[in-house]
Amino acid sequence: MPDDARAALQDGLRLTAVALAEAGIPHALCGGYAAWARGAPEPDHDADFVIREDDIDKAKAAIGAAGLEIVDPPEGWLFKAYHQDQLVDVLFRMCGQPVDEGLFERCDTLPVLAVRMPVMEATDILATKLLVLEEHYCDFARLLPVARALREQIDWPRLREEVGGNPFARAFLYLLDELGIAGR
Repeated sequence: MPDDARAALQDGLRLTAVALAEAGIPHALCGGYAAWARGAPEPDHDADFVIREDDIDKAKAAIGAAGLEIVDPPEGWLFKAYHQDQLVDVLFRMCGQPVDEGLFERCDTLPVLAVRMPVMEATDILATKLLVLEEHYCDFARLLPVARALREQIDWPRLREEVGGNPFARAFLYLLDELGIAGR
């Protein structure tokens, strides 16, 4: 990613976090940048936040007022916000399920790009990344550096329970076991 695009993405992330906080909307940084804030490699495609479904309209207004362009895609579980053509996804359903309050309670407030914000905890980060694996998307190469970087922060028994119904996730956990990355 070119430096100017990375700077625009990071600015969009900061603007979104501040807008959500100032509007009093419970939120958390999730996805690749949440993993990065906890020690994983920096992502190069977008930033992601999670909110409650009840807060969609308020979040769109706050983020739009911060200068980002709001787009409603057909997926129905997120909206998109663009800052200088760089994407910030705002999810209100994760892995097909409504966001539960426990997710926000498990977050830590961390400094990310000089802005303190709630960041999803490591077990939830990896669980959401594993639960989307399926035969059309099963990229272990992208997941391995994240799991390795977050390994000491993950509640491995809880993770195994949460993703146990997904055979692709189980296969990834088997790989982590064989590599000595996953804890029991």
